[in-house]
Amino acid sequence: MKIDFSNIDILIVVIYLITLFLIGFIRKSKNNSSDDYFLSGRRITTPIFVMTLVSTWYGGILGVGEFTYQYGISNWVIFSFPYYIFAFIFAVFLAEKIQKNKNYTIPELIEKKYGKTPSIISSFFVFILISPAPYLLIVGVILSLIFPGSNIFWAIAIFIISAIYLYKKGFKSVVQTDVFQFLLMFTGFMVLFVMLLVKYPIIDQFKLNLPKMHLSLTGGLPITYLFSWFFIALWTIVDPGFHQRCSSAKSPKVARNGILISIIFWAIFDMLTLTVGLYARTLLPDIEPIYTYPLIAEKILPVGVLGLFFAGLIATVMSTLDSYLFISAQTIGYDILYKSGMKIGKNNSVKIGYVITGIVALLLSIIFPSVIKLWYLIGSIIIPSILLPVIFAFTKKNIHPKIIIISMIGSFSISFLWLIFGIINGNVSGNQYFFSIEPFYPGMLFSIIIITAFLAIKKRQDTYKIK
Repeated sequence: MKIDFSNIDILIVVIYLITLFLIGFIRKSKNNSSDDYFLSGRRITTPIFVMTLVSTWYGGILGVGEFTYQYGISNWVIFSFPYYIFAFIFAVFLAEKIQKNKNYTIPELIEKKYGKTPSIISSFFVFILISPAPYLLIVGVILSLIFPGSNIFWAIAIFIISAIYLYKKGFKSVVQTDVFQFLLMFTGFMVLFVMLLVKYPIIDQFKLNLPKMHLSLTGGLPITYLFSWFFIALWTIVDPGFHQRCSSAKSPKVARNGILISIIFWAIFDMLTLTVGLYARTLLPDIEPIYTYPLIAEKILPVGVLGLFFAGLIATVMSTLDSYLFISAQTIGYDILYKSGMKIGKNNSVKIGYVITGIVALLLSIIFPSVIKLWYLIGSIIIPSILLPVIFAFTKKNIHPKIIIISMIGSFSISFLWLIFGIINGNVSGNQYFFSIEPFYPGMLFSIIIITAFLAIKKRQDTYKIK
């Protein structure tokens, strides 16, 4: 499939890609310390913090359009509202603690609290959780609509481009490019939203042409499935991108306030993407959902503006891709290779990690060519495994490392096997899982039981000692 692009539109997209590369690569870095490479010297101010966090959290833009086209406003219930709640909790209870702890990564936090083995196990889980695979898939799809070449070709090309400028300056490149991409993503969607609003009255359009279930909060989906997605939003609590931004913040106040301000920008962008997606469903009732935003833009936008929108669309994905590629490389390079004793240096360990991350991400994007499925799969099996260990790492509760190991491995194994059973039985809506229960719940329940049972026994033993 190809979008009908003019030479002007193509030129705008090319200029965007060149500018992105130059911003990420050329600007000189005066400091080559690990703090500078991993966390931009821990000097991020509030405006920069907001722009890099907001843009990073929105990479799955084609998945958002796909879901909105199929299930209407339930997209907001699944992919927006829960994340506001958990982001608020993160800001109030965790942001300042993370900024003060001065850790580079989540596995480093786990190591300080529970020891080396739990840290290594958590490193593998974080590596999967933060995989850039969904975003390589998306950017490959978008670029293949514009230029000759397959999705995989463009996914590989973009990976190489990103890895080159990240290789040089690390997190500094992420921050610099995110600022540029924040401005583009909002500009692109705002222009499309306004032009749709002017041309088609929103109330008449939606009331007359939208399927009834698209205006339902559930979208016709099973309640258990919706709740599963709600709890997958706990991803926020263990997302290394959130932890990294807080660690790089100039002060605890910047970390807390930056997240609270970001929630407002996410809400604005959600309004734009949701409304545009609903417009697409009414104006283009018979398209492949993954192309929701590209096709509605092609229908509405004039020459030149179409290129600007696509630059914004790509920027939305690239901001997340860059960040996740860096963190994933940091996890496999620093937390696993460097911490295992390899004499390669902290910064060099991350540079080696880019290669491993790229290969794994590209394989995942080929095996699971659906953004929504990748999110669901990763969230269902990884979040139950590391959520409680990360939360308790910020408390004064002393949990034995063996309990953490049992909790993480057991939780992962249960959720993974539950998921495999559903896939083998042709799961679509959750009805083929054991007892029609989504895989997130049994894994999470196991973790809760193991850790709370240990704490209860320990409390009882401590009480007897006092007596």
